[in-house]
Amino acid sequence: MKIAVFCVGNRLMLDDGIGPAVYDELVEHYEIPEGVDLYDLGCMTMKLLNKVDEYDFIITVDAVDGTDSEPGTVFRYKPEDIARTQDAMASLHELVDLFDAAQLLGYSCDGICYGMQIENMSPAELVEGLTPKVYERLPFLVETVVAELDRQGYPLTRKEV
Repeated sequence: MKIAVFCVGNRLMLDDGIGPAVYDELVEHYEIPEGVDLYDLGCMTMKLLNKVDEYDFIITVDAVDGTDSEPGTVFRYKPEDIARTQDAMASLHELVDLFDAAQLLGYSCDGICYGMQIENMSPAELVEGLTPKVYERLPFLVETVVAELDRQGYPLTRKEV
């Protein structure tokens, strides 16, 4: 089995950079086993369509908004559970459209999406970094992704410091 972790978001838009922040933590602190590929994708596009066919399972990490939950709250969704409307789940950067298009082309894989409720992803100026509440919960989101990889048969080990 081959797994991809799609870390989605814009590093220059505060909490929209939660996906890239998870990517950085995984690369810096964990040994990534063969069979697992990590991607810092920026914003998801249809250019990733062929990637859906290359993997058996895709984990997507992204920011969500509009959940009425506290910033830093982590959500777990199956791609088909994400609403196809302009609400909280729409911030998962066209993931549903990507999987729908892949299915139409005969590509298939399983997947799961992890989203974190943001506090601010529309700064007045471009700035890298997360808001304090979201940053505080970053380790929890990273450990959630690590646990998902373990459930899929790919346990990660921490790098020695």
